[in-house]
Amino acid sequence: MTEFPEAAVNEPTVKESTLLGATEIRALAASLNATPTKKLGQNFVIDPNTVRRIVTQAHVSASDVVVEIGPGLGSLTLALLPNVAKVLAVEIDPVLAGALPSTIALHAPNLKDNLTVINADAMRITELPVAPTHLVANLPYNVSVPVVLHFLETFPSLTEILVMVQAEVADRMAAGPGSKIYGVPSVKMAWYGEVTKAGSVGRNVFWPAPNVDSGLVRLVRKERDFDPELRELTFTIVDAAFGQRRKTLRTALGSALGSPQIVEGILRDAGVDPGLRGEQLSLQDFVAIAQQAKKVI
Repeated sequence: MTEFPEAAVNEPTVKESTLLGATEIRALAASLNATPTKKLGQNFVIDPNTVRRIVTQAHVSASDVVVEIGPGLGSLTLALLPNVAKVLAVEIDPVLAGALPSTIALHAPNLKDNLTVINADAMRITELPVAPTHLVANLPYNVSVPVVLHFLETFPSLTEILVMVQAEVADRMAAGPGSKIYGVPSVKMAWYGEVTKAGSVGRNVFWPAPNVDSGLVRLVRKERDFDPELRELTFTIVDAAFGQRRKTLRTALGSALGSPQIVEGILRDAGVDPGLRGEQLSLQDFVAIAQQAKKVI
């Protein structure tokens, strides 16, 4: 069963084209001789209520340009199009990318010109025909975090993101310091903005049904006081800190910053106890370490 937060009283009404259900999705896949593959992480949404709720939770408006990664057979695309100015659909599967315009023309003919399909690997996208304001997607589980981080870094025009990912990944993305699930995704996502969970999604809304539940995660971009040039060094330090979770920072950061003596000096100058572990540090702590490290290395 799909679970979402209770709708707000003033929740916007989602405009609709003809949405796809389980029967339509399976028939479309059969007509294309397309079988969902684990390699591409393909699990197609077959429940119209789920895509309606995703669009509502996405906070999009008629002036927004949305990039959708992995549109598949077009379930979410059809729900997005009536509510935004343009959808830029990035699809790695050439068969699905080729079929998507026809699906939109059939089910939402008056909106077909508002769709641009890009047959490419999302991780290799460095430019888009129009600057996107939102990213909304049902992401393949195996690449969800790298894809989100890549788009946040590559497209500063993105002001908000709403993605459906594996439930465990959703928890990690939104986790705070001190939690056992707080880690690399938590800190790196926080660099770009405020991250919150926006609902949980059961397995029965997908075809094929995955072996795990899913969750919605929202990121609202926030302007940080950090020097943007510190991002790469900060992320290197984060990777090192969580690469050896059980070790203290004094030991774990050696691969990134140098000898134990150098590491200890950097940490103390940053106001961070060398005896702490990565899971105990906030984003601000990691940035402070990077600021001091930049002076030394």
